[in-house]
Amino acid sequence: MAGHSQFKNIMHRKGAQDARRARQFARLIREISVSARSGLPDPAANPRLRAAAAAARAANMPRDTIERAIKKAAGAGQGEDFSEVRYEGYGPAGVAIIVEALTDNRNRTASDIRSAFAKYGGALGETNSVSFLFSRLGSVRYPASAGSEDDMLEAAIEAGADNVESGPDGHEVTTSIDDFFAVRDALEARFGAPESAKLDWRPTTTVTLDEDKAAALMKLLDAIDDSDDVQNVFANFEIPEAVLQKLSA
Repeated sequence: MAGHSQFKNIMHRKGAQDARRARQFARLIREISVSARSGLPDPAANPRLRAAAAAARAANMPRDTIERAIKKAAGAGQGEDFSEVRYEGYGPAGVAIIVEALTDNRNRTASDIRSAFAKYGGALGETNSVSFLFSRLGSVRYPASAGSEDDMLEAAIEAGADNVESGPDGHEVTTSIDDFFAVRDALEARFGAPESAKLDWRPTTTVTLDEDKAAALMKLLDAIDDSDDVQNVFANFEIPEAVLQKLSA
């Protein structure tokens, strides 16, 4: 399980789900707004907006909420103008962390992220200071019921994907960034809407944490995630199942 996935799983088990859900919806709406303003406000003609809307639907966001966000962004004049920013640094035990944000105030966001790193035993670095420890790729996930391993593999090859991993938990198709939207659309035409489709930072090496180091890292990741400007957090850690259960208790 990827480090960021473990982090989200721990937060989910700890509770405060309503607040997390509200924050998730706010982030999805921000991504929809930026996507709609960066191209045509029509998901059929705007791959990024189509991906944002699909992610919102996967999170059970009401369709009318998605449509209102698109219409608001399409009709927006001066006002909210979000920039995409990436921050990189190291957390406790040398864990590499990538933070993606959408912000209308770079100084505020940078201050928040820098403060979180400093307070919880991390160090914010320069751009590209840790990204070399990750691979940038597209990920499209389907439940196992979407099709057989052979069908998914055949479709992925025809679509130009790089790799397919299938198992009891489902299928994951990975692809280059350049081919991501074309692969996702080809798979959707054959299997329907995916469980998730997103651009990902996948660690090439990981750091295994004991309970103390894992607890320290969780505090930092939690503080980063509390920023309204943060969209995604990726980290290259592994937590043994026994430690994960203690932290989630």
